[in-house]
Amino acid sequence: MHRVLVPAAVLLGGVLAGCSNPPPAPPIPSSTTVPAGPTTTPAPKPPVWTVGASPLPLRPDGFGEVLPTPPELVNRALPTVDHLPPPAGDRYAASVAPLPTDVLARSTWQPSCPVTAGELRYLTMSFWGFDGHAHTGEMIVNARVADGVTNVFGNLFDARFPLEEMRVVTPAELAAAPTGDGNNTTAFVCRSAVGQRRWSAHAYGLAIDVNPFCNPYIRGDLVLPELASSYVDRVNARPGMIQPGDVVVHSFADIGWSWGGDWTTPVDFQHFSETGN
Repeated sequence: MHRVLVPAAVLLGGVLAGCSNPPPAPPIPSSTTVPAGPTTTPAPKPPVWTVGASPLPLRPDGFGEVLPTPPELVNRALPTVDHLPPPAGDRYAASVAPLPTDVLARSTWQPSCPVTAGELRYLTMSFWGFDGHAHTGEMIVNARVADGVTNVFGNLFDARFPLEEMRVVTPAELAAAPTGDGNNTTAFVCRSAVGQRRWSAHAYGLAIDVNPFCNPYIRGDLVLPELASSYVDRVNARPGMIQPGDVVVHSFADIGWSWGGDWTTPVDFQHFSETGN
């Protein structure tokens, strides 16, 4: 009797094959198209904070309630919205011109203001935003200080001192209920001085408020803007804050302007003026 010798590998392979799972399905031919699953587009992220969206309850004196600074604004660094084309490159650019008709129409100027439209000038100036980008801002000032003001903001640009926005204030803003979260660097606003009946230096185009939220006005228990209480603490230095002896104070001093941060009461860290008030 002849024995047939079966190689162990063949025998073992047959045994294992009988005990294992079925062989995998053959691969899908390359010409076969597998339908893609449904795709979803991520929803755009909401803004960190919408400025001017929430009016504050009023105090008896007509100002808004002074409330704790929202967490989103404690270290304020909101991006700048471009109202004018940004500058080309990283070099400072500025222009001085008579007040255009369309700008005059959207400003707070009216015939009862203490200056004529002809005494004002329209400036455009480059500035660095908190977003790290260069932007173009606009400002209305008195004609006699126009060149000096452009020099000041040239210094701030060279030092990369950040500003959130720089635009002309409108009548609607002047009449709106307080929201306590504005941070617009601006000059001419035809209004009275805070809490007084006399014209503000802003009404002559002879005062500028720089990053008002980061540099609030303080009088007793009143803080303006009303949500800027976190920035009353001047030891906790953050971008956009004005400090004694810094580039902002020195640059305005060079053109003969004084700083409200040197006042005793009120203290107005945002405010620089040619008139001293």
